[in-house]
Amino acid sequence: MSPTKTALTGVRVFDGTRLTEPTTVIIDGAVIGTDASGAENVDCPGATLLPGLIDAHVHLIFPDDLTHLAEYGITTALDMACWPPERVNSFRGRVPDILSAGVPAIGPDGNHARMPGMPATAILTEPGQAKHFVSQRVADGSDFIKVVIEGDLLDQATIDAVISEGKAHGKLTVAHASSVDAYHRAVRAGADILTHVPRDGVLDDRTIAQMAEQGQITVPTLSMMEAVIKGARPEGQDYAYSRDTVAALHAAGVPVLAGTDAFSGPAPIPNPVTHGPSLHHELALLVDAGLTPAETLQAATALPARHFGLTDRGAVRPGLRADLVLVDGDPLTDIGATRRIKRIWAAGVDITSTA
Repeated sequence: MSPTKTALTGVRVFDGTRLTEPTTVIIDGAVIGTDASGAENVDCPGATLLPGLIDAHVHLIFPDDLTHLAEYGITTALDMACWPPERVNSFRGRVPDILSAGVPAIGPDGNHARMPGMPATAILTEPGQAKHFVSQRVADGSDFIKVVIEGDLLDQATIDAVISEGKAHGKLTVAHASSVDAYHRAVRAGADILTHVPRDGVLDDRTIAQMAEQGQITVPTLSMMEAVIKGARPEGQDYAYSRDTVAALHAAGVPVLAGTDAFSGPAPIPNPVTHGPSLHHELALLVDAGLTPAETLQAATALPARHFGLTDRGAVRPGLRADLVLVDGDPLTDIGATRRIKRIWAAGVDITSTA
């Protein structure tokens, strides 16, 4: 299906902070245009137009993962671990548009090392291996470099080396950190983006201040933090720690991005985080953690676009990709309105009927 020219009339647009008065938005081929001549009119009374949603933490395994993401208005997905490179490449050029870390750096003997099919090249035991590991990921086409901080399976020197090598190659660096100690290690290493938040305590003010000073970003994946607590009930862990950490990070000015940790493989917990609907649940959890609905929408649109270098999307503005989601109602008064999807466009193509 090819993009066409469409005029969305009488629609209120989320401009990043508020909803505009009813206006007209032109979809002109793959981008948002300004010339309505020859356009097919679509009247949108009572509807709100959002930028295409971005899930800043998914794990892609099957082609249907993309289908499920798209049908919930997710037009860009940031994959945080996928292998082999041939599988990653099979997901590119489709809807949603993806970026991927490819193979992550992990320590030996932990939960991640025991994941089915985890390549041996992922496992590092000393900092001298970081240079080769990162070079391999760059050769594979990884869009960013990820390191998994899981207990003390990777020592600080190895974590530091992976982050440093990633930056030397001009790549964004991402650290998996779901405990207070892991956050300390990731912050010390200078990872650009920390994904997850602690479940074993609220992050301390000093570390939060250091993150703000260093310009670090968080993708808290509250959906997964909640699912782990409810499903596994690990001793000494509490979802309130994760929620309150997000509130403190946000209050300190640390950018908070919306991501879910969704995956479709065998579920280690009884309530898996699934592709698509989990992002809308994540938005509700972010509001519960203290973000305003407008800030929450930014967390799933403009902020991931900005911080992952996707300068062609994340807003409804002429010249940008026509990645758009039309919803019924006002998500600034009810964040649940993001679930009431009427139409979806990806690079100007109406995918509503195929998503």
